[in-house]
Amino acid sequence: MDSASIEAIKNQERLIEKEIADRIPFVGPKIPIEELKTDYQIDDEIYQKKIQYLEKDYEFLRRTRPDGNCFFRAFGFAYFESLLNDDNQDELDKFVKFTRTSKDELINLGLPSVTIEDFFDVFLEVLMSIKEKQIETSEQLLERFCEQTISDYIVVYFRLITSGYLQQNEEKFANFLVGTSSIVDFCKTEVEPMYRESDHIHVVAITSALQVKIRIIYMDRADGSVNAHDFPEPQEQTTTSRVHLLYRPGHYDVLYLR
Repeated sequence: MDSASIEAIKNQERLIEKEIADRIPFVGPKIPIEELKTDYQIDDEIYQKKIQYLEKDYEFLRRTRPDGNCFFRAFGFAYFESLLNDDNQDELDKFVKFTRTSKDELINLGLPSVTIEDFFDVFLEVLMSIKEKQIETSEQLLERFCEQTISDYIVVYFRLITSGYLQQNEEKFANFLVGTSSIVDFCKTEVEPMYRESDHIHVVAITSALQVKIRIIYMDRADGSVNAHDFPEPQEQTTTSRVHLLYRPGHYDVLYLR
């Protein structure tokens, strides 16, 4: 098979993957965790057993579109929702303040203001809608996250915040870079562009930048139970995670505790 034929097959596979992804909303409704079982064959003992472990601590799940943006979309929705449901507005006020100052910091790193202005405006508008009670329910927030422009702009701005933190803390992340000449190059190719999948470095950077404590439950084909990882590391034993996500190879969804 020649290279042209191989590339044609890959293009067809990408089209099929995109068609499947497009049928899934950016963020889905809250569903019982047991519905995960339908994603796997009934005789798939490894995953069926791991879902049973998952059910001990978690009751509900929100699916996200598997388009390469799922980490930032899942994290963004879960974090905004936690701010919406928090009786204490201190965290929301802190995040609004952080967001207002972040634009100038990104411009100082060399990002042109015209590039980030629209993303910043939409991001802040949703935050202020939560603060001013124009968004009062998870359903209203979900409507915003299912509008493509709003949803994508929020994802882009989270990506820019992540990029900014990585560039400001280059020495801390030097060991993460493999085959990349600089942290700036890494951010331009692996962090800022839409549809680029997120790795450990993205999770560490965004949670460290925002000082938001999250727990990710890893579920794969390894033997044993599911594994929990807390970010940013280390967390005190008494610390409660604000966001809970489920990671399956290549994809993130939102989890809700019992």
